Amino acid sequence: MDLSNLQPAEGSKHSDNFRRGRGHGSGNGKTAGKGHKGQKARSGATRPGFEGGQMPLYRRLPKRGFKNRNKKIIVGINVEALEKFEDGAVVTVESLLESGIVKNPRDGVKILGNGELTKKLTVKVDAFSEGAKAKIEAVGGTCEVI
Repeated sequence: MDLSNLQPAEGSKHSDNFRRGRGHGSGNGKTAGKGHKGQKARSGATRPGFEGGQMPLYRRLPKRGFKNRNKKIIVGINVEALEKFEDGAVVTVESLLESGIVKNPRDGVKILGNGELTKKLTVKVDAFSEGAKAKIEAVGGTCEVI
């Protein structure tokens, strides 16, 4: 059993072209599955979030702060994570993805200065903190902003 041959259980799926309200003989005539009377039996259902005239939840809760629609989400990686690479390697966003250090680079990758580095690396990412830049260059590596 694998994903390529999955299928629903026998009899669990029904056709979408079922005709409702076509007489008693059809098995779903008269009220057509809507029961008797009431708001849900009528046509013209209410809009999403409507609570029958009561103040709806989305208006009862306070709105605070400011949501910046244009903010950039930068992924931070500490210098100690770069120890995975061999001495003299070129570290790019693609190589960070392949090694599993970064899962989703979002709007950019920034190297942060937490931890120690013992290998000479050429690091090419979007940004560096001052501490990270100092640690990379202290072991003879180079930092390039792309």
